[in-house]
Amino acid sequence: MRVEIWSDIACPWCYVGKARFEKALAAFPHRDQVEVVHRSFELDPGRAKGDIQSVITMLTKKYGMSAAQARAGEENLGAQAAAEGLAYRTEGRDHGGTFDMHRLLHLAKRHGRQDELVQILYRANFAEERSVFAEGDERLVELAVEAGLDADEVRRVLADPAAYADDVRADEREAAQLGATGVPFFVLDRTYGVSGAQPAEVFTQALTQAWGDRSPLTLLDTGDADACGPDGCAVPQG
Repeated sequence: MRVEIWSDIACPWCYVGKARFEKALAAFPHRDQVEVVHRSFELDPGRAKGDIQSVITMLTKKYGMSAAQARAGEENLGAQAAAEGLAYRTEGRDHGGTFDMHRLLHLAKRHGRQDELVQILYRANFAEERSVFAEGDERLVELAVEAGLDADEVRRVLADPAAYADDVRADEREAAQLGATGVPFFVLDRTYGVSGAQPAEVFTQALTQAWGDRSPLTLLDTGDADACGPDGCAVPQG
């Protein structure tokens, strides 16, 4: 079974939702038969690379809330994260474009290191003092290397704006086609969708239902034909 997760590194509920989903997945009896794929979704598509501001400033401008409301929201998110065992800095974080991060996540997917990079980027953005936005490409290189990627290859991708750009845009178009208007957005076997950072119990229910509702393979009655198997291949007889 495949679970696809549309998310953004700048999304705090994606950070929390991933932890809740993984709690459910860890206890799922068929865990070893579940493939998890991370898909791209930008909260601020088109934001310029150098357009960086504090999270509080971003919240007040984008959502029209007061600074006090923004700070209260961050405190609430910090408490929600702590409940899942996650570190979360409620003050001093900044916000910027995540397009390059999504491009690197597609590179990481090609090398089988996508989940590692997702978690490292979340940790860096939400828990560490150093910015993932303000320090430039070398900060992303450092984090990607920690996830097991080659530094030179990462630099080549970051230096080429077209590298994996189509993959990111394709993910975002697909999210829109599936009806996702926000993230995190979980799609189980292209049959069930779960929106938001739901409690682990909801993810457990969704995994169980999706697994149970999988359609068994139906073999067509087309008669016998030559095939290969554990004992070898059928050899045509003259």
